[in-house]
Amino acid sequence: MSELDAAACYRALVTRDARFDGRFFVAVTTTRIYCRPVCPAPTAKQSHCRFFPSAAAAQQAGFRPCLRCRPETAPEHAAWHGTSNTVSRALALIADGELDGDDADVEVLAARLGVGERHLRRLFDKHLGASPSAVAQTRRVLFAKHLIHETSLKMSEIAFASGFGSVRRFNETFQKLYKKPPSALRRKSSAAAEAGAGGVTLRLRYRPPYDWESMLAFLAARAISGVERVEDGRYARTFREGDEVGTVEVVHAAREQSLLVTVRGGFVRGLPRIVNRVRRVFDLGADVGAIGAHLAGDPRLAPLIAARPGLRVAGGWDAFELAVRAVLGQQVTVAAARKLVEKLVQASGEAVLAGRGLTRLFPAAESVARADLTAFGAPAARLATLTALARATLADPRLFEPTDGVERTIARLTRIAGIGEWTAAIIALRAVREPDAFPPGDRGLERGYAIAVGRPTSTAELMRNAECWRPFRAYAAQHLWVTDASAPAERKEARRAESH
Repeated sequence: MSELDAAACYRALVTRDARFDGRFFVAVTTTRIYCRPVCPAPTAKQSHCRFFPSAAAAQQAGFRPCLRCRPETAPEHAAWHGTSNTVSRALALIADGELDGDDADVEVLAARLGVGERHLRRLFDKHLGASPSAVAQTRRVLFAKHLIHETSLKMSEIAFASGFGSVRRFNETFQKLYKKPPSALRRKSSAAAEAGAGGVTLRLRYRPPYDWESMLAFLAARAISGVERVEDGRYARTFREGDEVGTVEVVHAAREQSLLVTVRGGFVRGLPRIVNRVRRVFDLGADVGAIGAHLAGDPRLAPLIAARPGLRVAGGWDAFELAVRAVLGQQVTVAAARKLVEKLVQASGEAVLAGRGLTRLFPAAESVARADLTAFGAPAARLATLTALARATLADPRLFEPTDGVERTIARLTRIAGIGEWTAAIIALRAVREPDAFPPGDRGLERGYAIAVGRPTSTAELMRNAECWRPFRAYAAQHLWVTDASAPAERKEARRAESH
């Protein structure tokens, strides 16, 4: 199990230092309850405290979650911070429901990761202090508790939405853990969090700071008309989950250090996957403090980090969708790429009536694979790449899963005809969520870096200097992109002329 410095943890607990929220959990032996380090309850004596690296470890040790500080609302700890690559990949799969249901099998999870079951269990015990099954069980319980507190969903709906295989198993788990049925945990004011008929609103915490304006500006510049809408500080989009069509709307609740996420649609079981997609798009698991401290070690980046300490890497809602965007964005501007994507959506995307200007779904891989793209208006080679990408996605459902490092991810993607290193790196960065992805030859990065160093630069120099930014080159890329996008137009033109 990961070793924690008990004395340091206790000092953080006494001061209720919010910077440690989500980094560890404290369990009190006299009450058998575990809490976040920011819990407002009176601090227990140090001799009565045990510290755990994860909520799952505390729960596996026999402690139950605090009803006051609600561990399920703690900001996520960055998946790559202090864990192995294999554990990070496993956590991403578990978040997508890999170990949900009564037939969940850790051996199958290990096989998907290319390791043995015993080795996977050892890694989980070393880095998280809990088994994969315990992590999945804790995720289900805490997500269910989140829904109980913040929504008016029926208990049967919450059971299935949180990944329990049956209502009976859901009730048994809560009775064993809390000594009371799940309905007893519901607050009378829970329904007030609802967004209206057919809507569920949840608060998703993040570790501050959060540069919401930059995130929205990045998404707005790439928003697909009909599929996405960025307006009045809100991001909204359509999506399909199974047989259901829905919409999601995200707004920033700065005072609560949260995003308010409203999901509308008739599905229940898909709710964890939808919430997980929101977390990926808005990069809620990032520890921007630790990442920024590492990147600021380079004096060329330090001013950029200081100017935007809460900057995060925007993810993609759907991996295939993001890959299509990347293909159509080859060698064109962001605005031109968006127009090409919008043409594809109008030609192949399903029409829906979601309101507020949301009228289309992004076409699935099946639609693109069988579509006649000849009248689309893009170069023939690029259309051939789209078809090859769609067919590869259908042939390999795991095409966009995280693998053992960004290099292997890029190598796998570049085997698709027409996918080069730049395109593969963009997919790895935004869809696969590789924190060290860095697109070679990206003109926006080169212009941003030239602004940062105050002189013309080259691809070779940028790639060479980016080595010291590992393993967070994706975040350095985001800072350079934003620097380029926010520079005065005449200055960018001057830099572009100088670099040719």
